[in-house]
Amino acid sequence: MLLGMMVAAPLQAQTYSGEDTTANESEAPSNGRGRMAIDPYIEFNNIVAWQISPVSDVVTYTQLAAGVDAAINGRNNGGSVSLRYERNFAHQSDGADSDTITGLARGYASIIPRVLTVEAGALASSTRVDAQGRSVFNPIVDDNLSTQTYSVYAGPNLQTRAGDVDISANYRIGYTRVDGLDFVTAGGTPADLFDDSITHSATLRAGTRPYRPFPVGVGVGAGFYQEDVSNLDQRVRDTYVRGDVTVPITPTLAFVAGVGVEDVEVSSRDALRDADGNPVIDTNGRFFTDPAAPRVIAYDASGLIWDVGVVWSPSSRTQLEAHFGHRYDSETFYGSFSWQPNRRSNLQIAVYDGIQGFGGRLNNAIAALPTDFSVIRDPITGELTGCVNTVDGNGCIDGLFGSLRSSVFRGRGVVASYSRQIGRMTAGIGAGYDRRRFIGAPGTVLELADGVVDESYYVTAGVSGPVGSRASFAINTFASWFDSGALGTDSVRAIGASGSYTEEIYRNLSARAAVAISMLDSDLAPDNFTTASALLGLRYDF
Repeated sequence: MLLGMMVAAPLQAQTYSGEDTTANESEAPSNGRGRMAIDPYIEFNNIVAWQISPVSDVVTYTQLAAGVDAAINGRNNGGSVSLRYERNFAHQSDGADSDTITGLARGYASIIPRVLTVEAGALASSTRVDAQGRSVFNPIVDDNLSTQTYSVYAGPNLQTRAGDVDISANYRIGYTRVDGLDFVTAGGTPADLFDDSITHSATLRAGTRPYRPFPVGVGVGAGFYQEDVSNLDQRVRDTYVRGDVTVPITPTLAFVAGVGVEDVEVSSRDALRDADGNPVIDTNGRFFTDPAAPRVIAYDASGLIWDVGVVWSPSSRTQLEAHFGHRYDSETFYGSFSWQPNRRSNLQIAVYDGIQGFGGRLNNAIAALPTDFSVIRDPITGELTGCVNTVDGNGCIDGLFGSLRSSVFRGRGVVASYSRQIGRMTAGIGAGYDRRRFIGAPGTVLELADGVVDESYYVTAGVSGPVGSRASFAINTFASWFDSGALGTDSVRAIGASGSYTEEIYRNLSARAAVAISMLDSDLAPDNFTTASALLGLRYDF
């Protein structure tokens, strides 16, 4: 799975193929056509969580959960959804009950087959976030730093042809919200934690393929992107117009180039200030936006954009795109590589560069997911691990949650995933690097964030498969490292592993057992934060 992280991708050239093809149906299923599966379930679990350090403490819970995993893969529609609700009842008198909704969905439906489709996606996730907006791993049950993230998008896609001219267009609207704690530091300064945002994006392109009718392919396109972030009324606006050319070198290799003009602007308002000039904090622990304050430009880049690159497609199993160019008043690199040497293994790599807020970035990542996937969940808490298994490989969005700062940023990075079928087992690994340089308007409270760089690295790996005809197992591990350039913050490292075993004991009734351990370590903390947990339970699939 490739995580397409670019905002409106104004530098992306026409995909080249040496084969004579017609316009493809958006999100057309590659296999399993006509398949439909719906699996509702309920669970009854008992959980014990042991905090090993910095202090020793043991708590126990009873967990009731209900959910559904469903997939449809038809000729004109397709999609997957995994939705789960759970309620945790603390056994200790001083413990707190908690409930959580988590899920991931992605799908499409054809309005006019092979011409007009409507797609949509959504995510609900729980992560562990501190006062600096750093998100490092899934929370243990009743973790007092648990934060909920919700994101949804929808929109139409058009793909048609007028003679030799291919015409494509799309529009997406998205919404993202983070429901977190009301973090306020000891000095009275609120945390820079994202609240919510609304995004709009649209693209239009018309172009020809090489040799139809010209020796080279030519095209022209335009795009628009806007994200409105509620924190201090931040706004990202990006518009562009560009032309591109595809020059075939061999039947499978082409040189691509494009040039155009683009205008990118980031702006915000200042916080409301009291009589002493101090920013006012609202009831959610965030800066209160002054609606009467003028909008201040934080970033403005307009003028010429260009890129050159190569597209290599020796077969339907191997695709490479690599681009270098000028954008955002600096150099830019982006591209992708996918390789499926056989039906049992798949490699995906993507390099990205773009300006957006957290909400826009998350919407783009959900939209890049395939429509046929199965979610990987933590066996103890039931939370999303950030990864999915797909028919074409696997993919992870862990890097997106490395930082939940509200400030708009320029994000660069690389993400890779590899999956392989080993007998009846499935193994996968995902890794990535994410770099965010934040943008803040001068003379506002966001000026402190301007130029701050957050970097995160992560790797996840897992293996799962059947045990005989009535049982299955899964083992998953993760590691991450987060480093912030903000004053007063430190590096954070997290590592963990989990294992689970499930066996059917009577018709759709299964017994479950799982164990997990995780450790969080930072430079400033005298001791690391280490927890271990275990689960015994029953699951019934309807």
